[in-house]
Amino acid sequence: MSYQVELLVRDMLTAALALRVFGPAALAAARRAMAAGVRAGVSEIRRQQPGEGRR
Repeated sequence: MSYQVELLVRDMLTAALALRVFGPAALAAARRAMAAGVRAGVSEIRRQQPGEGRR
């Protein structure tokens, strides 16, 4: 199993446990965290290094 898959499984199990313990509020917090992660990833992809052109 690759490292990224292991991290994904760990994160999903943590989210499931948090949902079981804290209820719907944990689900809402997880959704906000995932959305923030996606936004950060998209921002990182769009950022270009100085002197680097589009191909």
